[in-house]
Amino acid sequence: MINFIDLFAGIGGMRLGFEQAMQDLGIQTKCVLSSEIDKYAQETYELNYQEKPDGDIYGIKQFPKFDFLLAGFPCQPFSYAGKQKGFVDTRGTLFFEIEKLLSDYQPKAFLLENVRGLTSHDQGRTFKTIIERLQNLNYGVSYLILNSSKFGIPQNRVRVYILGLYNQQPILSLKSDLGANDSHEFKRSLSQLTLFDSFADANNTKVVADILEANPSIKYDCSQDFTARLLKFTGNSPEKLHGYRLIDHRNGNSIHSWELGIKGECNDLEIEFMNELIANRRKKKFGTHQDGKKLNLDEIKTFFDHENLAEIMNGLICKGYLKETEGRYNPVAGNMSFEVFKFLDPQSISITLVSSDAHKLGVVHNGRIRRITPRECARLQGFPDSFILHPKDTYAYRQLGNSVSVPVVREVILDLFNQINISSVA
Repeated sequence: MINFIDLFAGIGGMRLGFEQAMQDLGIQTKCVLSSEIDKYAQETYELNYQEKPDGDIYGIKQFPKFDFLLAGFPCQPFSYAGKQKGFVDTRGTLFFEIEKLLSDYQPKAFLLENVRGLTSHDQGRTFKTIIERLQNLNYGVSYLILNSSKFGIPQNRVRVYILGLYNQQPILSLKSDLGANDSHEFKRSLSQLTLFDSFADANNTKVVADILEANPSIKYDCSQDFTARLLKFTGNSPEKLHGYRLIDHRNGNSIHSWELGIKGECNDLEIEFMNELIANRRKKKFGTHQDGKKLNLDEIKTFFDHENLAEIMNGLICKGYLKETEGRYNPVAGNMSFEVFKFLDPQSISITLVSSDAHKLGVVHNGRIRRITPRECARLQGFPDSFILHPKDTYAYRQLGNSVSVPVVREVILDLFNQINISSVA
């Protein structure tokens, strides 16, 4: 029997991956304490595990004896002692609570999960200090940087997983793997697989199409007005939206509000001007003081010199697509005006789910232009369909954006236990 605690538990994704691995190994487990501060995440956790997590970790004064610690601890700012010394102290951070528990209770093992950026924070000094602090508690420590897309779920999600064993060095067969940089690189890599590779990866490579619901509620459909604008833009070929971003301050594979007429219909010249402005304002010849410079009229004329330029620009200012400040011009980048900010490519992987905008990911599927559903978000994180989501979509989207990818946790734990003597932990 392995007794474990589940800290910063969210909706219990790390616990689920851990329990799945233990079940595969035939090892019984018991969660003796869970902690989560968000009351709505507590509600989802209780729906699935029939126990309500304790609240704020700072309020828990006594912990039961436990063998294994799970923690997807938040990545909050760390304290500094000057630019040269960098991160020198864990006090005042949530990592310190983990460090204190490991010191006081000396469990046999732990798994910590965090964003990839933790490894490069303060030029790597923060992460180096965390590893050293764990090692100073007599834990052998290994870590992996892994992309969820390599574990049978179609999401580009790179996270760091830190494993520790008390008085023993973890030996892992898994290796860090950042996967594809984006959905376009992932799709190219699929097309380059050999026949042998295809058979080898058949069970472990999934695309967005594999997780889509056949006929979700019409409440997830985009509005009639937004849909009509998208259909007009694509020439009534909605499949052209696959992989497109809807964003006003970037060019490339993007659709802009002026092309859709969100704030008012634009003519061809106005659209051409705005697209040229977006394409040129980042050029270094206009300065390196910021990314996306405000340009004056003479600078604008170097790439768009039209006899009706003043009329074109005034029209765009009146419609709210362009703004002028002290003789300099910049787009009005109000991306929240879009019902969807990214259309996923069904034949590739999703961008990283995040809590703030998981509800604004779109897909074109079965002739419908819609947002992805909470259940589809859950599948993008590797949760089984038996997992009960929060009944209110707002909270479900937020919780799934904050969650861990269940299959990655499962495989990391399996790898750890396959390389050690189980009796040293159980």
